[in-house]
Parts: sequence; C-alpha cells; structure tokens
Amino acid sequence: MVLVGLLVCFLIGSIPFAVVAMLGSGIDIRRVGSGNPGFNNVLRVSKARAVVALIGDLGKGPLAIGLVHHFWPSQAGMGGVTLGWLCGFAAVFGHCYSPLLKFNGGKGIATSGGVMLVLYPGWALVAIAYFTALRIAGSRLNWREAGSIASLTTWVLFVCLMLGFVGRLDATFAAVMTLFLAWRHKKNLQSLFAGAALQGRGLSPAQGKN
Repeated sequence: MVLVGLLVCFLIGSIPFAVVAMLGSGIDIRRVGSGNPGFNNVLRVSKARAVVALIGDLGKGPLAIGLVHHFWPSQAGMGGVTLGWLCGFAAVFGHCYSPLLKFNGGKGIATSGGVMLVLYPGWALVAIAYFTALRIAGSRLNWREAGSIASLTTWVLFVCLMLGFVGRLDATFAAVMTLFLAWRHKKNLQSLFAGAALQGRGLSPAQGKN
C-alpha cells in the first residue's frame, strides 16, 4: 500500500499548475522566458497568474502527505517522518517529471517548500523568512541567478536547522532534497559560476562570449 500511496503523491505532484495558471491567456509558459513550467517563469509574464501557480505548487506537498496519512493511516507505523518525506519526494518528483508534460516539469522549489511547511511548519517559517529577505536583496542588488541562490541556500539553512534542533534522520532527508534541487538547478549554478569566473578576470558576461 505504501507504493500506491507514493504513486498518488507522484500524480498529485505532476499537475502542472504553471500551465494551468496560463489557461485562457494564449501563452504557453513552456515557450516563453526560461521555458520552465514553474512559478518563477509565470511571474515573468503575469503576477496574478503567478500567484495561482505558486499556491497550486505549494499545495501539492501538503495535499499528497495529508491524503496518504488519511487513507493509509496504518502505514504511519513505518515512521511518520520517513513516510512524510517519502510522500514529499514523490510529489516533488511528479512536479519535476510530470507525465502530463512528457516527463518534463519545474525545478521543484515551490513544491518542496510545501513539503517543508507541512512537515516542520515552525522551522519552515524561519527558512521562508530567510528566503524572502535574500530574494528581495538579490533582486535589488541585481545578483546573477538571485532566485537560485535564495532557493538553494534556504534549503542549506533548513538542513542546518534540522541537524541542530530536530534530528539526524530529518537532516538526512532534508540534505537529500537539497542535493536533488541543486541538481535540478545545475544550469543555473553553471551560469552563476561562469559569471563569477568572468568577473574574477575583470570581464562582463558579454565580453566572455567574444
């Protein structure tokens, strides 16, 4: 039954709310901006529609975990923390590899944030406050890949919070999620490091391409 529950979580995660949010606009979010079907790309097009995408993607984690605990309560015996994280991972994987988008998808930040919120609401609020402050600062200072920096360092902070105040098992799951999200952002990280290397040589990104 655990596998059935995880499949349900995966299918919930696979709902492409970024695409749903753009219905009626005549815009295919996969063909504009970064091409990524996620909240940040929708934000480039419409703030109102981005709110819809964000709420939908954030809600995937709580919905998936809540449904499994409700319909398969006996499975909680395997360990509430373990089951919660497994359900969360399944929802994030569904978001990132949606069968409705030919197994493409977003990068998992909003959905993983929903998982963080439902499993550790108190510590999640600390992490989200940090994310918000860094995201605003990055935008105002025109940081390269400001969104990726804020997102990934927020998860690094969350791992530290888990390790320092909750437990090693929780920190291990959070670290695995962090590594997965970093892998999903590998192009952003490559761009960030390439830009930093050029700046170290006194070149702008445009000059580096010549």
